[in-house]
Amino acid sequence: MVTLALTMGDPAGIGPELCVRTPLLPEFDKVRFVVYGSARVLAEAARRFSGGVCPEVRETGDPGPFEHGKAAACCGKAAYDALTAAVQDALAGKVDAIVTAPMNKYAVNLTGIPFSGHTERIAELCHTERFAMMQSSGAFRVAFVTTHIALGDVPRHVTKERIVEVGEMLRDVIRFEGIETPLLGCAALNPHAGENGCMGKEDELTVKPAVAELAARGVNVEGPLPPDVIFTERVRSRFDGIISMYHDQGHIPFKMLAFDTGVNSTLGLPVIRTSPDHGTAFDIAWQGKADLSSFAAACRAAQLRAERRK
Repeated sequence: MVTLALTMGDPAGIGPELCVRTPLLPEFDKVRFVVYGSARVLAEAARRFSGGVCPEVRETGDPGPFEHGKAAACCGKAAYDALTAAVQDALAGKVDAIVTAPMNKYAVNLTGIPFSGHTERIAELCHTERFAMMQSSGAFRVAFVTTHIALGDVPRHVTKERIVEVGEMLRDVIRFEGIETPLLGCAALNPHAGENGCMGKEDELTVKPAVAELAARGVNVEGPLPPDVIFTERVRSRFDGIISMYHDQGHIPFKMLAFDTGVNSTLGLPVIRTSPDHGTAFDIAWQGKADLSSFAAACRAAQLRAERRK
C-alpha cells in the first residue's frame, strides 16, 4: 500500500477541506493518507465537510486564531512548517510521495521567511539544484525553464544549459510514465520565434543551440516554435511534452485547457511531489464549495508514480 503525505496548505484557504474530503473518494481505498498540519484545524474541517471523518494527522503546529479567507502570518507559518515536515519524512522514507495543498506566498512572506513557492522550498530541503516545474493533464505536459521570477529577469535566466537541463528532465519523466521515445516541442522566447533575430536575438543565440544540443544528446525535440502556435490543439497534440520558457507563457494556455484536471509536479527531486493546479481560493474557503478534481488528480499521479518506483 502506498502512503501519501498531504500537506494542509494555508489553513485559511481550501486546503483543509481538500485534505479531509479527498481521502474518502472510493478510488483511494488502497492508499494510506497522512495529513501534515494542525490537528485542530483538520478536525474542524472534518466536522464541517466529511461527516467527522478525518485521515491520520501528523501534527506540525497550530496557527492559533485566524480568519477564513484572509492571508495571515500565522497561517503562512503553519503551512510552511507542514510542508517542511512532510518533505523531511519523505526524504527519510516514512511516506512514499507528497501532495501539497495550496499555500499563500504572501502569507508566508508576512512571517519574514522569503518564500517564492513550493517548488523552490522543496528543492532547498532536498539540497537539489537541478529541478523544474511541470504542469500535466493526461498527455498534455508543460515543463518550465523559469518559474517564479519577474518577467524582466526571464531573458538572462533562459540559458542554453538550463533549456537542455529542463528538456532532459521532461524526457525522463515521460519515459518513466511509459513512453520510451517521447517527442518534445520547445517554445520560443520571443514572438514569432524572434523572426530570425528581428524581434530579439535570444531564440537565435540561445534557444536554437539548446534544441540542437538536446538532439545531439538523443532527445527527440522540435523548435523553437512560436509561443502563440505551439499551444494550439493541432500543434500541441503532436508532442508528448512542451518546454516553456517562462511561467505565464505556459501556465495561461495550460490553465485555460486543463484547470480542473491539471497537476503540478516538481521534476528532478529525490522525492515524488505533486499538487493541484490552483491556489488557496480564499473567496470560497471554508464554505464546502471546493472542487476536488485537481487535488484528486494530483493524488492519483503521486500514487501511480510511487507504485512504479516501488
